[in-house]
Amino acid sequence: MRILILGAAGMVGRKLTEALLAEGTLAGETIEAIDAFDVVAPDVSNVPDGVAVNAQAGDIADEATVAALVAKRPDMIFHLAAIVSGEAEADFEKGYRINMSGMQHLLEAIRGQEGVYRPRLVFTSSIAVFGAPFEDKIADTFLAAPLTSYGTQKAICELLLSDYTRKGFVDGVAIRLPTIVVRPGKPNKAASSFFSGIIREPLAGQEAILPVDDEVRHWVASPAAAVGFLLHAATMDTDLLGPRRALTMPGLSVTIAEMIEALRAVAGDEVAGRIRREPDAVIEKIVAGWPRDFDARRALEAGFTADRDFQSIIRAHIADEAVRAGGQS
Repeated sequence: MRILILGAAGMVGRKLTEALLAEGTLAGETIEAIDAFDVVAPDVSNVPDGVAVNAQAGDIADEATVAALVAKRPDMIFHLAAIVSGEAEADFEKGYRINMSGMQHLLEAIRGQEGVYRPRLVFTSSIAVFGAPFEDKIADTFLAAPLTSYGTQKAICELLLSDYTRKGFVDGVAIRLPTIVVRPGKPNKAASSFFSGIIREPLAGQEAILPVDDEVRHWVASPAAAVGFLLHAATMDTDLLGPRRALTMPGLSVTIAEMIEALRAVAGDEVAGRIRREPDAVIEKIVAGWPRDFDARRALEAGFTADRDFQSIIRAHIADEAVRAGGQS
C-alpha cells in the first residue's frame, strides 16, 4: 500500500505518520511507501525496514506539484493540509488559495488518472462549517452556514468531496474535527490556539493568556483521538455513510472553567494560577460564532470513539511531554 499524507509536518500529521509506521499495516495491507508532504519537509524518523518514505516540501496550491504527488497513485490519501482559522480570516486570499484550491487540484489530479483508480480520501474538515444561531446539540443534519472564511472553505471542500465521490472518482470521508487539545509545542495562528495554551503553558511553568470568558463552551478532542479518527476513517465501511460523506467527530463539550478545574485537579492550584485573563475582542467575536455541543451519534454508530474526560486529555499530554523530553535528552 502507498499512502499520501498532505500536511504531514503538522502536529496531527506527524502523529498520524508515526502511528502508521509503528503499525506497519492499514486496512489489512502492508504499508510499502509513505509520501509525506507539507509546506516544509516533514521530519520523519523511526522508519522501519521495507518502508520507503519520501518527505517533500511544496505548495499544495500549485497544480503541478499536486499532480506529481497523485501520479504515484497512492491507495490512501490523508488531506490534513490547511491554513488555520485565524490566519484564513486575516488573509482572505491565502485562505482560499490553500484551503479551497488545494482541494480542487487534488480532486482533479485524481480524476485525471488513467485507468481504474479510486483511492480512499480522508479529509480533515472542521466544526467551523456550522454557524450561529445553534441548536443545543448540533446533529450532522444541521445547516452548514459558517460565519468565518475558514469554515466556508471547509464547507466548500466537503461539498466537492461528496460530489467527486458521487461521480465515482474517489471514496471520500470528511471528518469534522473538534478543536484538538492539548497541542504540544508553540501556539499557532489558529483562533482556537488558547484552548491548548491555557493547559500547555501553565504545565510548562509559563503564564498563559485567556482571551475569552470562563463560561465559553467548546467541543474538543485529544491529539490521540484525532489520529484514531483518521485511521478509522481510512479503514471503515464507507457504505455506512451513504451519500453524506461528512460527519462530525465525537468529542467533549466543556467550558473554559471546567478545563481550568480539570487542570487544577491534575496539577494543583499553583499551575492553574498561571492563567491570566486578557479579553481580546477579535478572538471573542470569532469564538462566539463557533458551535458548542454536538449530537455525534452518526460517527459513534460508525465506530468512531471519543476521549473519556478532560482530565484524561491533560494526563495524556503530560505523559507525551515526558516521552518527548526523554527523547531529547
